[in-house]
Amino acid sequence: MWFQSGRRRDLCAVLYDAGELRGQKLKTRLERYYDLRIDPQSFYGTLDALVEAGHLRRRTEGIHDVYGLTDTGAERVESYHAWLAERVANGARGAEDAKGTNESVVD
Repeated sequence: MWFQSGRRRDLCAVLYDAGELRGQKLKTRLERYYDLRIDPQSFYGTLDALVEAGHLRRRTEGIHDVYGLTDTGAERVESYHAWLAERVANGARGAEDAKGTNESVVD
């Protein structure tokens, strides 16, 4: 389940940076980042789930679907970024603080 959740976060992060993208261009960017091919059915299923959850909006441009973040989706990306930045900063400090003690940094 983690990969699916990670893929959802990564799709939203790509759209946060890009604004709007056609589905195929979004898939290509994610495949380049992962350095692997993503099954189209699984990919578009993930997009559908994000649209249904209210994190993405979909509009039609000619024969292509174009995706962009909703305000809710953008807020989730920003919230995750802040949470991750705090974990990284605290992790580095927590490891330093634990040196010389018998305390474990891992929960």
